[in-house]
Amino acid sequence: MTSLRRRLLVLVAAVLVLAGLGTGVVLHAAARADRANRPQSGDPAVRAGTLTLGQKGRLAFLNAAPGPHRTAVSSVPSADPRGGRTASNLKCARFYAAAGTGICLQSDPGVLKQSNRALLLDAGLRTRRTFPLAGTPSRARVSSSGRFVAWTVFVSGESYSSAFFSTRTSILDTRTMRLTPSLETFSVVKDGKPYHASDINFWGVTFAADDDTFYATLNTAGTTYLVRGSISRRTVTTLVENVECPSLSPDGTRVAFKKRVLSRTDLWHEYVLDLRTLRETPLAERHSVDDQATWLDDHTVAYALPADGKVGSSDLWSVPADGSGTPHLLIAGASSPAPL
Repeated sequence: MTSLRRRLLVLVAAVLVLAGLGTGVVLHAAARADRANRPQSGDPAVRAGTLTLGQKGRLAFLNAAPGPHRTAVSSVPSADPRGGRTASNLKCARFYAAAGTGICLQSDPGVLKQSNRALLLDAGLRTRRTFPLAGTPSRARVSSSGRFVAWTVFVSGESYSSAFFSTRTSILDTRTMRLTPSLETFSVVKDGKPYHASDINFWGVTFAADDDTFYATLNTAGTTYLVRGSISRRTVTTLVENVECPSLSPDGTRVAFKKRVLSRTDLWHEYVLDLRTLRETPLAERHSVDDQATWLDDHTVAYALPADGKVGSSDLWSVPADGSGTPHLLIAGASSPAPL
């Protein structure tokens, strides 16, 4: 009995210790979240207001500054991006907009299961349709006409630097509401030949102006490729290697992308690829960029970098697309830029 009693006491003590550790972890996470959402001295001014996707001359984005409007779709004048920002009541994990159409990817942690969904938005940020997502939001894009919307989620893993991850990329026709749940149903032509593999992943769609052509990243056998695709023909063709998260320029001639600069590392630098010559130009940003860049115009790209000293926050930076100049802080405490 003595031995049994001793074992029971040890078991009870272990349970109490584990419970205490669990409570401590929860309280620590809650305290960190509270600090992240509490405005600090020097944070940008954010006010609630009306925001529509038809407001020309403004730059929309997700507010990452601490406070009640954290993760809200917000905007600033394009000519004064560091000025006071207007925040809507819509909150997203990823966001993009064009031609009065928006896409908002949301992720709500639940007690038993995380809830992820895509909201198709009208110009007034009202939800037209809701689509369940198969995983954690990662990338979102809208074609320049507003007809097509694409999003990428992590089905497993939470980062492109993970040793093992799986993505799913979907394309929606906003006129017919026809949804292509996964680009993996498209035919692949690699090096001029039909290609089939069980490890194919797509991410980072960007649309051309013809509302048929798109570019994206394809990953297979440990190598990433820039692919050009056709929505109507349901095909993709590989173009060049080591291209991730492409973003097509407004004039349709170049792609900004992140390039893994050292094998077996999680270090990416921003480049621009000329689609006519396939010549690559490294941009002036020397920090590692894990983002799908956005073209502010034909000469400038914007991207998010982690904010110094602020856990879970990011800042938007811009840099000339021709490799000249130096990086410029565009908007502090922001992500997911979308020029209206």
